[in-house]
Amino acid sequence: MPDVLVLTPARFGDERGFFSESWNRKTLAEAGLAMPEFVQDNHSLSFRVGTVRGLHYQAPPFAQGKLVRCGRGALLDVAVDARRGSPTYGQWVAVQLTAENGRQLWIPEGFLHGFVTQEPDTEIVYKCTAHYDRASDGAVLWNSLGIDWGVNDPLLSPKDRDAPAFADWTSPFEYKGAA
Repeated sequence: MPDVLVLTPARFGDERGFFSESWNRKTLAEAGLAMPEFVQDNHSLSFRVGTVRGLHYQAPPFAQGKLVRCGRGALLDVAVDARRGSPTYGQWVAVQLTAENGRQLWIPEGFLHGFVTQEPDTEIVYKCTAHYDRASDGAVLWNSLGIDWGVNDPLLSPKDRDAPAFADWTSPFEYKGAA
């Protein structure tokens, strides 16, 4: 999906571990990627393998773009195009993010976001382009799009378990052309 990007920052390692710049606006600009301003960092820990969080969104005018990475463990990160009128509306992309592979996923505004943990004590860390707004917070049922989450009986919050199916949900997002 052209608007969702997988980024892999360089790592410099030795017998002690590694060092990596997980975010550098100048480096991304030099590569031709214009990222918006980030205003909030989030950090989430999930104890159990098979914990699903999502598919979440914040409705406009508080829609969030997210730059997501795994701080510890492993997860399958999912982005779903929820922009009405988009040529990829309802399509999804899933990328494995691990502490070891260092990959990051850029998820622009207008996409649903969710993940499933693949190792115990998995941490997800992400930057957001808008502040959290409780009234704009929403969810779509995690298993209503045919996504292969790799889990049959996930640990879910009540919000995620009771969310409407994608087919029964009206998206607040509208496609405005390529990002």
